[in-house]
Amino acid sequence: MTDVPAGLTFRAVDASTWPDFERLFSSRGAPHYCWCLPYRATRDEMRQRDRATLKAGMARRICQGEPVGLLAYDGDGPIGWCSIAPRPTFPRLNTSSVNGAAVANDASIWSLTCFFVPRRLRGQGLAARLLDAAIVHARSQGAVAVEAYPVDPESPSYGYGGRRPMFAAAGFRDIGQLGKRRYVMRLDLPGAANAP
Repeated sequence: MTDVPAGLTFRAVDASTWPDFERLFSSRGAPHYCWCLPYRATRDEMRQRDRATLKAGMARRICQGEPVGLLAYDGDGPIGWCSIAPRPTFPRLNTSSVNGAAVANDASIWSLTCFFVPRRLRGQGLAARLLDAAIVHARSQGAVAVEAYPVDPESPSYGYGGRRPMFAAAGFRDIGQLGKRRYVMRLDLPGAANAP
């Protein structure tokens, strides 16, 4: 098992870091089957659902300046990913309901939908460090709250969204349930004038 390096840095994915994102997502064990697009995808992209279409869809969004998330770096090499962006950039999430009520399509709330941590680094705290960096990033971009959709530790699926204890340790509170296994947890950001 490899330890997570102490001196990690974090960078938003944009046109300049797209090559790093592409390299990470093309590596062995990475989620190149989805390119982190399912919650972002248009109906046409979801209909085609092939890797090339999904990769092109993510590249287009990044090159157009749409926020998509953060990469963790060890030196110059990307070693982890966290998807965090304003909720309206996730059209499929905006058609969901929490406890039977429609999810508000509010750009001041940022949604954290997934992590990718390579197998050799799992269980070492990289996801928690990505979460901390994502909170800082969202706040710096004007977010008043961050929402996440984790599962219980024993859940057999949807682990890519993280586990509830990690979010609870970071100060998130439960506000509802999304589907049968995922929870909605929210962190209101201190100093945000309009925090819900």
